[in-house]
Amino acid sequence: MKALTKTDFNFPEQKSVYHGKVRDVYNINGEKLVMVATDRISAFDVVLPKGIPFKGQMLNQIAAKFLDATTDICPNWKMATPDPMVTVGVMCEGFPIEMIVRGYLCGSAWRAYKSGVREICGVKLPEGMKENQKFPEPIITPTTKAEIGEHDADISKEEILAKGLATPEEYAILEKYTLALFKRGTEIAAARGLILVDTKYEFGKHNGKIYLMDEIHTPDSSRYFYSEGYEERFVKGEAQKQLSKEFVREWLMDNGFQGKAGQEVPEMTDEIVASISERYIELYEHITGEKFVKEDTGNIAERIEKNVTEYLR
Repeated sequence: MKALTKTDFNFPEQKSVYHGKVRDVYNINGEKLVMVATDRISAFDVVLPKGIPFKGQMLNQIAAKFLDATTDICPNWKMATPDPMVTVGVMCEGFPIEMIVRGYLCGSAWRAYKSGVREICGVKLPEGMKENQKFPEPIITPTTKAEIGEHDADISKEEILAKGLATPEEYAILEKYTLALFKRGTEIAAARGLILVDTKYEFGKHNGKIYLMDEIHTPDSSRYFYSEGYEERFVKGEAQKQLSKEFVREWLMDNGFQGKAGQEVPEMTDEIVASISERYIELYEHITGEKFVKEDTGNIAERIEKNVTEYLR
């Protein structure tokens, strides 16, 4: 099992390339983007030293499926998936914010709440809530988009407007799309015996129109609970059974790593890498309701180059 952790393609009419934490994005002629979902994995804003076989394929295929399932809600950037690890789409000018939407009180929001915080990103939170409790209505808690190595920072709607990161009209559309997409994601998850707990969306503009960009509803950008037993665990105050990247963070924390200065990433043995890959396959099959078909990993880079070049020509 090989993993693709680095790309260095030279596609027809390529202008530039941006290497993100997990994805490499190639600018084709200032009009299209070729987004390669690599097998890199990040946690606590750190890219881990080993790639996870098939992770890129899974994330790309889940995102493509959900982008196709939401085109009636808003336009999105996707044009084609010429390779299992690649999406080609229209180039958008991204808003420098991520629209995070939460249906339940957990993760960083719960940690803040537990320490006495009752307002997140300008949103007031009710008193007396417990961990993993459902909000009366989903809440939007945006963050700024950080540069690599920096942490995203919470930001309120008022600050977004004051800083001119979006106009009031644009923000109203972002809010509307975010809630409608979350509702659709929640319905699809429910049909698979899952609860979509929280997720993030990124938007940009193309020819003056707002488009949904990037990946959606993948386990890297979303948190899912299993519906079965949710209520029982909640009442008992037990941890929920999750479908997300949380298990990777937990393994790191159990081994003394939280991305803080001076901490070292624990050794990623072949067994650990294989077990993370297997968990991702489990996530894929639960979220899509389909069997995961492994692509040949003989020479991934060669395959991608051939498929993308043929598509662009």
